[in-house]
Amino acid sequence: MLSSWFRVIRVKFLLASVIAVCLGLAINWWQNQTIDLVYAGLTFVGVIALHASVDLLNDYWDFKRDIDTKTKRTKFSGGTGVLPEGLLQPNEVYRVGLIFLIIGSSVGGYFIFEKGITIAVILAFAIISIYFYSTKIVNSGLGEIFVAIKGSMIVLGTFFVQTSHITMEPILGGIVVGILSSLVLFVNSFPDFDADKAGGRKTLVIMLGKKKASNAVWIFPIIVYGIIVSGIVLHVLPILSLITLFTIPLLIKSGLRLKQNFDDIDKIVPTMGLFVSYSRITGLLLVLSFLFLSK
Repeated sequence: MLSSWFRVIRVKFLLASVIAVCLGLAINWWQNQTIDLVYAGLTFVGVIALHASVDLLNDYWDFKRDIDTKTKRTKFSGGTGVLPEGLLQPNEVYRVGLIFLIIGSSVGGYFIFEKGITIAVILAFAIISIYFYSTKIVNSGLGEIFVAIKGSMIVLGTFFVQTSHITMEPILGGIVVGILSSLVLFVNSFPDFDADKAGGRKTLVIMLGKKKASNAVWIFPIIVYGIIVSGIVLHVLPILSLITLFTIPLLIKSGLRLKQNFDDIDKIVPTMGLFVSYSRITGLLLVLSFLFLSK
């Protein structure tokens, strides 16, 4: 039973939110050489709870809409398979998803009391978008945009909780990790093309078509590297952030494989794994670039 819950929460994908929190904390450390450990711990709890909530509710709604019963499940796509296999009941997953949403919202509520209206705006966006992600948002073709904004908000919110103000560093850093997460969602939606389309979803891959989408994938890293290099030139990001460029060979390998295998579900699975690795490694390198130099 416990393994089924870990599976439906998609523990391995929580790393994206962990990296986003770490980046907010790292930027604060770079600027101020201090971290409030209590606030940091609460931020991790709140963010992970909200991330788990969106995954649980997504599994529930995809099962209800008969999407996960039609798609071929892989390690990175097609849902968790917990509900189609009858390992958990839909209402259980829905209730626990709401519980995690309440936990995350409660942490956010505490920070509103401590830090004010800025956190209220971020929390309001999180609650509304999480609850409607698997229905209204993905039906409107906004899934990738939501994920990018979510990552940005996590970095910005983490930084604001520590410092009570906003600077360009967490804004640019947040956009980077947000787009990296959006890239993973984009690539992982290739195998679900037919099931998503039949279920009423409107992903970017569906809107573009698989072939055009396999070419459009380069837009994500171009924006990522463009922001990083521009941030360094403008003296907003540390020059050490150039270490993120070390992932370019992995990116090229991933992009070329996607071009070759975008329409083959079995062959695309290793490609999705490459993009997940690319996203996580690039994000981690960006975090590290803030830890070794003081501003």
